[in-house]
Formats: sequence, C-alpha cells, structure tokens
Amino acid sequence: MESLTKAEEKVMQVLWKLDKAFVKDIIENLDESPKPPYTTISSIVRILEGKGFVAYKAYGKTHEYYPVIKREEYSKRTMRQMIADYFDGSAANVMSFLVQEEKLKASDIEALKKLIDKQ
Repeated sequence: MESLTKAEEKVMQVLWKLDKAFVKDIIENLDESPKPPYTTISSIVRILEGKGFVAYKAYGKTHEYYPVIKREEYSKRTMRQMIADYFDGSAANVMSFLVQEEKLKASDIEALKKLIDKQ
C-alpha cells in the first residue's frame, strides 16, 4: 500500500466519514478555508484511485467516489510504519514517549495497563 500525502489523507478522511461522495461533497466537507478548487480535489481523487484507495460509480460524466481501503486498515499500516521509523520498531518506546511527552492522566495509564494485562 502506498503512502498518502497530507492532501490525499484529508480527502480520504472525508470519504471515510461520508462513505461515498461526489467531488463537490468532498469540498463541502473539508475543514479548509478558503475551499480548494474543484479541479484540485478532482485531481487528488484521481490520484487516490490510481493508488487503489478509491473507486467510483459513474453517472454519465459524473463520478461518485467511495473508499476501497478501510480507515482501520490504513491506520494500522500507518501506525506500524511510524513505530518502525520513529521508535526503533518498539512498542515500549512508543509507550514511554506517550507517558513522558503527552502527560497522560492516571486514568489513561490505568486503561493502558488493563489492555496490556489482557494480552
């Protein structure tokens, strides 16, 4: 699975949220201001299609796009890659970072302990 650019990820986030959408729907649901041009989003969607993330149903010249890759699948792959790239492949290094840098609440730490104990 190929990596996504920030712009591609933003479009995918909208598609995952909406389940299916026309380009105009994607633009309406982007948090950006000002909204990007139609042609820009249309190009991004075609790139996503080429990467295998998106497919479409044609209605004449109009296309309704939908995600082929599930958000959870992409999240898992992205997280694994981040752990490999930035934490020497170690889940313990990730946990240490979260505890030290993110100032986790005691309740968050307790919830993490319970998850670990289940494994």
